[in-house]
Amino acid sequence: MSEYPSLSATTTKIITFERRHIHPIPENERHGTTRGLFFVWLGINMLPLTVVTGALGPTLFGLSLGWTMVAVIIGNVVGGIATALHASQGPQLGIPQMLQARGQFGFYGGSLLSLVAVIMFLGFFASNLVVASQSFAAIFDGLSVNVGIVVCAVVALVVAIFGYDLVRKMMGIFSVFIGVLVVISIFVLISNPATFDVAGDAELGYNTAGFFGMLAVGVTWQLAYAPYVSDYSRYMPRGSGSRAAFWATFLGLVAGTVLVMLLGALVGLTTADGDAMAALGKLLGGFGPLVLIGFGASSAVINSANIYSGVMSSLTVLESFSARIRINTSKRVIMTVAYALVALLAAVLGKDNFLLIFSDFVTILLYVLIPWSAINLADYFILRKGHYRVGDMFERDGGMYGKWDAIGLTSYLVGLLAQVPFMVTTMYTGPLAGPLGFVDVAWIVGFLVPGVVYVLWKRSRVNAEALV
Repeated sequence: MSEYPSLSATTTKIITFERRHIHPIPENERHGTTRGLFFVWLGINMLPLTVVTGALGPTLFGLSLGWTMVAVIIGNVVGGIATALHASQGPQLGIPQMLQARGQFGFYGGSLLSLVAVIMFLGFFASNLVVASQSFAAIFDGLSVNVGIVVCAVVALVVAIFGYDLVRKMMGIFSVFIGVLVVISIFVLISNPATFDVAGDAELGYNTAGFFGMLAVGVTWQLAYAPYVSDYSRYMPRGSGSRAAFWATFLGLVAGTVLVMLLGALVGLTTADGDAMAALGKLLGGFGPLVLIGFGASSAVINSANIYSGVMSSLTVLESFSARIRINTSKRVIMTVAYALVALLAAVLGKDNFLLIFSDFVTILLYVLIPWSAINLADYFILRKGHYRVGDMFERDGGMYGKWDAIGLTSYLVGLLAQVPFMVTTMYTGPLAGPLGFVDVAWIVGFLVPGVVYVLWKRSRVNAEALV
């Protein structure tokens, strides 16, 4: 197992400036707590983007409030379980989530999967910038959305530069602040008759395609966090941390998401132009400006998590380019700035067609993430049962995991291809989607097929490794 030099941390009375980056967190630096981890994941969904996503039930899928919430709850619980299982890996291995992919896909194969995660984080960061700036624009007349995007990006950038400690503390603070505003807002909306004046007299109710579409959105929303839950849980103690990490992550993610999506579903009943945040402000009356400002501020701060974890994945990719590249603080800071600039540009260019772009982005994200999640969970819990040589993951030749793992990569590709006939997007609809009533079941196939293929194919090799 490779040894790493002791990296000191510069500590102030308030925060610790991160210097571990993608390297394993030693036991004596594991200061994470169950409560702290819970508030990280509770707060991470206290965002305008979550409101917009909840509004998709009535606005995009034609579901009533009741059926929207049934789909939201089931989808988030299912996805939340899978994501929390990923989080439980952090305390055991002590490294970022996507770096762990080297254990299933090899040194370079894992970096390839990390690149996929980089794109995902960019998409969510850019999306949050757009919706946050729309929140501010709905309050301040004449405020350019572009200006709002820049301001929100700068705030998130500053927090992300400090790293894990400041990101965690800021998300904890804002989770309580926005949580109170969300609960009050829900009661205000329920008591306002205008909330239930359905936009354009649309017929909302139950339809199978819409229900499974919204359910898939819930699953996707939770699995979108799977590539970086260990980035935070790796600071939990190794012995007792795995179980605590699971429950803190699951309860925080599901509770925060369902609460804010309920608010979004209520707003979606009257949203006719796609601007859910403006509709929210209007329905809340005098309380609206405070809520929109709170959401905008929280998005700017909490969005730092997307930069931080995106940079962890970016550094994993960068390290694979050359043996002479050594990840240090300066490289992390430079990468953080570059990452924020790319996402800012994407937000500015895509803001005018945001809702359509975001809907397709979420759907495609599901198709791409599901096979990785299945393979990672199968390898960790079924085949290796949490036993990995972490040092080998940092070796140029991949150590026992190799440079490329043909079984892992082929299983992933099989998972992607297995979903194609069942896909339902605005860009492409698979040939089997029509006979199924355009119900999106591709993600179910994409989870089961690669997981089974990987376990059956890889079992004998893992057993042989255990004997060495």
